[in-house]
Amino acid sequence: MPEGPELHLASHFVNETCKGLVFGGCVEKSSVSRNPEVPFESSAYHISALARGKELRLTLSPLPGAQPPQKPLSLVFRFGMTGSFQLAPADALPLHAHLRFYTAPPAPRLALCFVDIRRFGHWDPGGEWQPGRGPCVLLEYERFRDNVLRNLSDKAFDRPICEALLDQRFFNGIGNYLRAEILYRLKMPPFEKARTVLESLQQCRPNPELTLSQKIKAKLQNPDLLELCHLVPKEVVQLGGKGYGPERGEEDFAAFRAWLRCYGMPGMSSLRDRHGRTIWFQGDPGPLAPKGGRSRKRKPKGTQLGPEDRKEDLLLSRKSISRTRRPKKHPKTIAQQSAGTSLQQNQGTPTPPKKGKRGGRPATTGHRRPPKSKANTQSRETGGTSAS
Repeated sequence: MPEGPELHLASHFVNETCKGLVFGGCVEKSSVSRNPEVPFESSAYHISALARGKELRLTLSPLPGAQPPQKPLSLVFRFGMTGSFQLAPADALPLHAHLRFYTAPPAPRLALCFVDIRRFGHWDPGGEWQPGRGPCVLLEYERFRDNVLRNLSDKAFDRPICEALLDQRFFNGIGNYLRAEILYRLKMPPFEKARTVLESLQQCRPNPELTLSQKIKAKLQNPDLLELCHLVPKEVVQLGGKGYGPERGEEDFAAFRAWLRCYGMPGMSSLRDRHGRTIWFQGDPGPLAPKGGRSRKRKPKGTQLGPEDRKEDLLLSRKSISRTRRPKKHPKTIAQQSAGTSLQQNQGTPTPPKKGKRGGRPATTGHRRPPKSKANTQSRETGGTSAS
């Protein structure tokens, strides 16, 4: 899933490729997308982009004299699991291009496309950042750090640190691969209580006698958790390319795969958190690790999850589903089975055949039911008492 660095790389891509291009006409939406129509039409406009955490804002700015007169329009995108932007010839659109912005004639027409294979992505023509998301870990580091440390009483920090790191109210831009890489560098168990980890940072104060350069050097050499939430995504952005991507295929993802140290790497262990997301780590998982959780070690076959891992994940999920769907036995049935077991163990006393569903009808066992006797009745009553 695209995380903060991928959104920032996407904004860089849009700004670089659309620089100098003039777009025109209506914004076109695919017929299968459930996202809203974009009410914008202009004979000439520019496109620019800005990312913040896990959101990207695209701004359509009409040029002077463009018709009809229009105010700038902003769209905020969330990429879901597979969203991205591509620039392609207008007559050779990529598959799953669900929103398209066409360049104005007479030059060969191009289309800036929002491509989303799984259609989990979303755009909002209102142009406002999603309310409730915290400051961006990349662009608003000081505000981000302050927001976390001021709100440690929030119940989100009762959870393991690996789960708290996915809460976008406080860690806007951090996702699954980033949390693994951050915790790995700190050698921190992923299921340590978040508040326990972060409270110690409230007491940390830099030595006032250090110069600014010395303070910066100290931070780079021994960064804490919140500093790594800023520095690690920054490293991914500096790699260029597209950041997180498929395990095979485009060269743009090769630098990212070489950069990974923990996520999906050979020798690393993994567990699922309470949301079902896989966390990769090394060593002890921590005191809040899920009870009965099955830790799996990555086989040394590559740097990303292969088909075997995905197949095993699917089998594990099917087993858990089958366990939860197994019908419960009725208390009466359990008592009958328990009584039957006790009778068999009660000095060899034979167990009487069960009745059919209708009262008085003998069970279809092929044997006639022996007539009742006082002795048999007493024997059954004694067996029932012992079963209780």
